[in-house]
Amino acid sequence: MAGRNDPHGINRDIRDDVRAQIREFLGTRRARVTPEQAGLPAYGGDRRRVTGLRREEVALLAGISGEYYTRLERGNATGVSESVIEGIAQALQLDEAERTHLIDLLRGAGTSRPPRRRPAQQRVRPAVQRVLDSMTGTPAFVLNGRGDILAANHLGRALFSPVYADPVRPPNNARFIFLSPHATEFFRDWNQVAGDAVAMLRAEAGRDLYDRRLTDLIGELSTRSEEFRHRWAAHNVRMHTTGVKLLHHPVVGDLDLPFDTFPLGADPSQVLLTYTAEPASPSQDALDLLASWAANDAIERSTSADDSEPADSSETSD
Repeated sequence: MAGRNDPHGINRDIRDDVRAQIREFLGTRRARVTPEQAGLPAYGGDRRRVTGLRREEVALLAGISGEYYTRLERGNATGVSESVIEGIAQALQLDEAERTHLIDLLRGAGTSRPPRRRPAQQRVRPAVQRVLDSMTGTPAFVLNGRGDILAANHLGRALFSPVYADPVRPPNNARFIFLSPHATEFFRDWNQVAGDAVAMLRAEAGRDLYDRRLTDLIGELSTRSEEFRHRWAAHNVRMHTTGVKLLHHPVVGDLDLPFDTFPLGADPSQVLLTYTAEPASPSQDALDLLASWAANDAIERSTSADDSEPADSSETSD
């Protein structure tokens, strides 16, 4: 293990970790593709020791030597060409998210960039916050790649009130999903949500190997959640930009809310997330009720704060 004051040793440790990720990612992708699915004869029959493809079979499909593919799967990724990556992606039947993740890992394995210091807390630009606040009938949030909720409008905070109940700031979706006892009730499709959260964290980890906050989050979740550890070991990655969330809010009940995410061009690590409801649907009625509840709750809290203010000390009694 490198010494604490040896930045080059620390850098080697990071690259070693990336090489392990490459090995595990490619290994899990090989295991899910059978020779029949790849259009190859299944030599060996019942004597095959692997259910998926062997390394030499991936190499054959990718048009490279078995020795070269073996070195690459072990993390020796210096100078890998685009054509080789494309050949491996086709051989392993990778989707776009998986292909992008592989490229990120291969790039990271050869990096010599020193680790960055822990980054400062991300901020949302005032103009973006004004956009959020103007969306009065739509729950809206700004998130980063770790799933931190960096900002929200009033209806968004009301919708995700169970997530905001965690005193840790900023609130984090993955931490709530895996560590809160209320998560399985709030997310009616918890299993899908959990898988998506881990897949997005895995992709983010490939994009930025030096994100200390992300590393700390993954370490915390791995230590405290067996469910997270199991899913993390699968090395699944996913692009999840649109869909429908099935929620159960403690005040207004069930909501089925389509969502969309929009990248913020000036802040490439941040996305705008919005939830909407089908017009004239029970979910729209519940969302309207939630907006009314949130407005009344804000008024009550404001009134309580005013009532609790101490009297002006300059006043004197008669």
